[in-house]
Amino acid sequence: MSNNIVLKRGLDIPLNGTADQKTSKKIVPNIVALTPSDFKGLVPRLLVREGDKVLAGSPIIANKLCTDILFTSPVSGTISQIVRGEKRKLLEVRIQADANQEYVNFGTQDVSKMNAAEIKDLLLKSGLWPAIIQRPYGVIADPNVEPKAIFVSAFSTAPLAASNEFALKDEFENIQTAINALSKLTNGGVHLSIKDSSYSGSPFHKLENVIQHRVSGPHPAGNVGIQISHISPIMKDEIVWTVSPTMLAAIGKLFTTGKYDLSRKVAITGPKAINPSYIDTVAGVSIKDLSQYYDNSKEELRFISGDALAGKNVGEDGFLSFYDNQITILSEGRDRELFGWAKPFRFAKFSSTRSYFSWLFPKKKYNLNTNTNGGPRAFMMSDVYEKVLPMDIFPIFLVKACLSGNIDDMEKYGIYEVLPEDLALCEYVDPSKNDIQDIISKGIDNMIKELS
Repeated sequence: MSNNIVLKRGLDIPLNGTADQKTSKKIVPNIVALTPSDFKGLVPRLLVREGDKVLAGSPIIANKLCTDILFTSPVSGTISQIVRGEKRKLLEVRIQADANQEYVNFGTQDVSKMNAAEIKDLLLKSGLWPAIIQRPYGVIADPNVEPKAIFVSAFSTAPLAASNEFALKDEFENIQTAINALSKLTNGGVHLSIKDSSYSGSPFHKLENVIQHRVSGPHPAGNVGIQISHISPIMKDEIVWTVSPTMLAAIGKLFTTGKYDLSRKVAITGPKAINPSYIDTVAGVSIKDLSQYYDNSKEELRFISGDALAGKNVGEDGFLSFYDNQITILSEGRDRELFGWAKPFRFAKFSSTRSYFSWLFPKKKYNLNTNTNGGPRAFMMSDVYEKVLPMDIFPIFLVKACLSGNIDDMEKYGIYEVLPEDLALCEYVDPSKNDIQDIISKGIDNMIKELS
């Protein structure tokens, strides 16, 4: 186990549109959505009907696979629409928010006097248990098991990621409360990874009851999966839990205020964001409520809940995901460039290699779009994945094992250690234009199906 992790492999994407560290507005949403697809492995059972009145913290959905796990309303209001897709698949539960918010009172708690069973019970009935993610596979944590340890990454190196120090500057007492509570759920302790370059000035290094690790290096150094692989790699039959700092703040508020409160600072980012900055809002806010931060009248835009590499394309009609504190706005790259591969003198283009002379300007930011600059082609065997993935696995063999559905090879080459986000850079640099994250996701689904 290392307390000072130095990563050399990786790649920082110099994307334009970093959010200024200021809160430009508080947005009280009109419509908020609870989206089952935010939660991997959820088989939803609907608990409400259109027209029902709910409070913030009222149960909306239960998990058929574990009925103790509830998903509750982020706001008080009225169930305005239940959106279904093919074969009546539940896509969204939309809630018309009240002007004045009311909350279910779960009661304030003294964590020091609670045992593990009481902490689990409160998290389950409040709807905050889904804040805890279980690895392998990235599913909602099983409340009936004890993890090897719990891991938290205090920073993100993803493109234009929100600054946790700024976004959570008023939440550190709540974060400490959450850590004290979660530490009772495992004998392996809570591991907290902090960015080495800002360690001394970060409030995170003052948190107690944690095992601290200092991490340096390019993206994906901030991914909790990368950190786990260097602290305590996940072996077969081992389980670890992860929690983001944003969700730690929500858990802490539950214990200190008795409220299910998903309010948070959200970074509006990206080359096409107008006045990129932070807003005060709530999880599930509609993208259309953010209309003052973009202009799609002249070109087609992509709206991503999360970062540009691993976030979810939600569209203008979509909503901020349960776990995210960032919206990225990019231009859809529909254009084609004739003989683009033969034009090295392109200073407005970024390359992960030295294909263009843009490498002469290492501090330059780029207005990148979604254009992949080519279509899918034959799968090439090369070392490009290894150059951007600082893990002791064989990524190209893992991807091929997922494509073939070979369970033994997936186990051999590291499926237990990764989630799609960990290989997002592999997808970015892949000369074959493969959808690596989707391949890994389908491989994980196959593992769950075959080994459950």
